[in-house]
Amino acid sequence: MFLGKLAFRTALSASVAGGALLVGSPAFAQAAPGQENQAVGSPADADDQDQTIVVTGSRIERAGFSAPTPTTVIGNEEIKQAGAVNLQQALNEQPQMKNSVSANQSQANTSAGTAPVELRGLGISRTLTLVNGRRFVGDNNLNFVPTNLVKRVELVTGGASAAWGSGAVAGVVNIILNDDLEGLDLGIQSGVSTRGDGFRYTVDGSFGTHFAGGKGHFMVGAEYVDDKGIGISGKSDRPWFGAGLVTLPSGQKQLQPNVNDLAAAGQPITYGGTILTGVLAGSVFNPDGTIHKATANDAMGLYGDNLIVGSPVKRLGSYARVSYDLGSATVWADVSYGRTHVDHQPFLPDPANAVLAFNVLASNAFLNPQIKQQLAAAGQTSFLLARFSRDAFFLTFDAKRSTIEGSLGIDGSLGGTWKYSAYYTHGELNAHQRVYNSSIPGNFAKAINSVTSGGQAVCAVNADASTTNDDPACVPFNPFGDRAPSAAAIAYVTGTQSNNTKNTLDSAEAKIQGDPFSLWAGPISIAAGVNARWEGQTASNEAIDRSGVFGTPLFQAPVQGKFNVKEGFAEALVPLANSDALKVDLNGAARYSDYSRSGGIWSWKLGGTARIFKDLLLRATRSRDIRAPGLGDLFAVNTLNIRKVVDNAAFKVGTTGYNSNPSATVLSGGNIDLVPEAAKTWTVGGSFTPSFIPGLALSVDYYDIEIGNAISTPAPETILALCAQGDTESCARITRDATGTITTVRATAKNISQIRTSGFDFEAAYRLPLSRLFSSASGSLSFRALATRVTKLQFVTTPIVTNQLGDVGDTIANGGPKWRGNFSAVYQNDWLSLDARLRYVGGGKFDHTQNIINNDISARTYVDVGAEFNVEKKFSFFLRVNNLLDRNPPLITTTYNAYYDVVGRYFSAGARVHF
Repeated sequence: MFLGKLAFRTALSASVAGGALLVGSPAFAQAAPGQENQAVGSPADADDQDQTIVVTGSRIERAGFSAPTPTTVIGNEEIKQAGAVNLQQALNEQPQMKNSVSANQSQANTSAGTAPVELRGLGISRTLTLVNGRRFVGDNNLNFVPTNLVKRVELVTGGASAAWGSGAVAGVVNIILNDDLEGLDLGIQSGVSTRGDGFRYTVDGSFGTHFAGGKGHFMVGAEYVDDKGIGISGKSDRPWFGAGLVTLPSGQKQLQPNVNDLAAAGQPITYGGTILTGVLAGSVFNPDGTIHKATANDAMGLYGDNLIVGSPVKRLGSYARVSYDLGSATVWADVSYGRTHVDHQPFLPDPANAVLAFNVLASNAFLNPQIKQQLAAAGQTSFLLARFSRDAFFLTFDAKRSTIEGSLGIDGSLGGTWKYSAYYTHGELNAHQRVYNSSIPGNFAKAINSVTSGGQAVCAVNADASTTNDDPACVPFNPFGDRAPSAAAIAYVTGTQSNNTKNTLDSAEAKIQGDPFSLWAGPISIAAGVNARWEGQTASNEAIDRSGVFGTPLFQAPVQGKFNVKEGFAEALVPLANSDALKVDLNGAARYSDYSRSGGIWSWKLGGTARIFKDLLLRATRSRDIRAPGLGDLFAVNTLNIRKVVDNAAFKVGTTGYNSNPSATVLSGGNIDLVPEAAKTWTVGGSFTPSFIPGLALSVDYYDIEIGNAISTPAPETILALCAQGDTESCARITRDATGTITTVRATAKNISQIRTSGFDFEAAYRLPLSRLFSSASGSLSFRALATRVTKLQFVTTPIVTNQLGDVGDTIANGGPKWRGNFSAVYQNDWLSLDARLRYVGGGKFDHTQNIINNDISARTYVDVGAEFNVEKKFSFFLRVNNLLDRNPPLITTTYNAYYDVVGRYFSAGARVHF
């Protein structure tokens, strides 16, 4: 990651338990003038009583305190130099993160337009996101956060529930905004890929000023981004898309580019329609209704051929704050507003009707007379037709999300060492989602059965005037040839699904901190407080949604609910030794949370630090962390994703049209019966900042997390495997079509899993002022390396154990590379900054559970470069190239890969002025 003007914050500590000293690691912070490479929190800092260290891993605020939980700090310069479309993408490049949802990972998914972050690959909901130390109603959607106002981001990469509450099982991402702006700052930037797509532009601005003789301060800022995304045509010159697993005569499989997944599975579905049975089997309909014998070029039914590369989104984030000093207290108020819009995004062909084999009568009004004669001569009254109806059932997705939030607070002191703070916040998130062209199978069944009456094609249900089982609105549907059905017929067999959701968050907290007394090694510090939170969700939709007529229902029942939690927390810092040779601090925290739906639960942490001869710091923590079910777990409406599944039952093998490895609809949603999950977390590590090499800092940290009673949306593979073993509940979650092919898997959240992960985090940094080498030289060189080695990532849903660490294929949901890392080098002086970065993503197997010939995937290293020019600190201009060498990702069989760059080389440029 890039350093820029950033050095590093230290968040170091260790733990003492049972008389044994346990140890830990750092993150680094910028040194004060005259303290070059002095790690913040070191003994030297304790001499500066005006310097208060506030670290996200703890609620204790005290000069010289090293927090006991591993913390990595990403500064403003690093974020800007990443050239990312939003804060989420900049953070996703950190090796501790998993890029599970982003602009290029959310197409064909109702999460398009959201930007969450995920630590450790443990799920988005297990990473707690904060803004200025407070929860926000955006629910881990960083698209609402204006990147230009971000001062730094602190990544707490260990359990932090005792300090911050539910959701911090994997860690905390605390976004610190710059609340002390001075002057006017304006910026603009744009970017485009070397393939001429992916264009985006950003406009941002901020203003801050003091008033009332410096007692008051006001600031406001906003950022607008228009990301055009990358459409279907973007796949034509990205050969890694459109791959498939082809089964060879030997029974082995092979990854091959430009493969139609349906054709590879032996399912000859085409856009025009393929006759599967009878005398004309193997014939394909032309656009004019005539037929020809199927060829390899007719196999065009690949889902991926109809999916975009990257989601287009427009977003706005804004924030304003005013504060006023009243002697020993400061009162403040802030407000934020954000919105995102995904505008009629090409989504996916409706899996309920777009890819379908259905029966057609020989008397169909639209059937070519010559074909009718051939069928009559053979005595055939009907045939099975397989059709990819992209002309009728191609879904488009539209989502408008907006959030507004306001807070009031006070920070003050009671004299001496005692401080207090309190705040109240209220936020609202409104989401309006629409899915157009959704299939209505009941209408399709009537529309496809047409007859000739009075020389016109009409629906058979309306042909007999003596029956009452008619439908005056029915319009006959012509399935013979691509683009054959009329607009009126398409309107009859499709509809628009809708959902309007409002989430609310009210939160209040009061905290006090002080030093009640001293021990032989110094004063004891304590922090204690109370917190209350009320969250609610209401939703509404249309009568057609509630009727259940849609083939792929997303918003059947309006879901609403609410819960509240009341909490008390306390933390203590106890110094045990304080000398030049040894400084030892013990840190402990506890929190009791009383949830209105599931009752009370404890979380706690014990940790400590040991600094030896100032240069070596050891740290460890042991914690019990919790995640209570949130609104999304309890009340979420169904979300939809399309992914490949393997039918373990395979009971229809040999049936015409059956596919044992289809692209199926996966529906997930909430469950009001969920209870909290609990995790046991260990971190052990250390850091070394040698005084004999000024500017150097090294650290290593081990983590081990085990989550019990985990809230999980079971993977489709788990449901299918359990069904194959005879589990009736799992079988009830599966829907098949007439051929036996799986079309839908319903996976709602349950307390059914255990998750285990462990690994090592490494960090090294070095800053060298060039004046050390040459007295006349200006500027400095900075280097930083971060890496993560995952040693375990296991998901257990009895009796299924998923252990796919090292599997990096795009179809693997719970796998990932064992190694990820970044290395950056920056030269900077008053007018010029040059930087280069290497991003390393380890390789592995595509899927070790399958017999694939070319299963091995090599590691990728991406090279990014940038330059920034400054003129008298008033004007700056920058250029960036990401993925300079245009390194290709592995072959992709679906729509994306969560670990590798799927876009290719990307240029961005911008300018900024400051007054």
